[in-house]
Amino acid sequence: MSRLSPFSSPLLLGFDEIERALDRVTKSANDGYPPYNIERLSGEGAPERLRITLAVAGFSRDQIEIVLEENHLVIKGRQTDDKERHYLHRGIAARQFQKTFLLVEGIEVKEAVLENGLLSIDLVRPEPQRLQRRIEIVARG
Repeated sequence: MSRLSPFSSPLLLGFDEIERALDRVTKSANDGYPPYNIERLSGEGAPERLRITLAVAGFSRDQIEIVLEENHLVIKGRQTDDKERHYLHRGIAARQFQKTFLLVEGIEVKEAVLENGLLSIDLVRPEPQRLQRRIEIVARG
């Protein structure tokens, strides 16, 4: 049985990439580690600003990598086990994670700050320019 898509309308042309992106986001949304917040920062008359904050306690700056690949913001964290430690109880595991956020075209990553176990990534979405263009009709025949 084939799956019906909201983008299968013949009036929606070129939206297949958006449908694939939504499928990827839906599949990756099930992983809850590390927990994160997304907030809108207010600023009267300024471009829209967003902040992604991830709880990355136990990770140092050197263990976190942030990469912008086209319109994907990829955040990776890697910890390794210290082989010289001998635990009597281990409740804090050395973990790895990867979080991917799909960014709309035009969003800019301004900065990333690691403070008190929280990684904050600030984004700015400049106001898009509204373009209108008249298409001339050519008469043939």
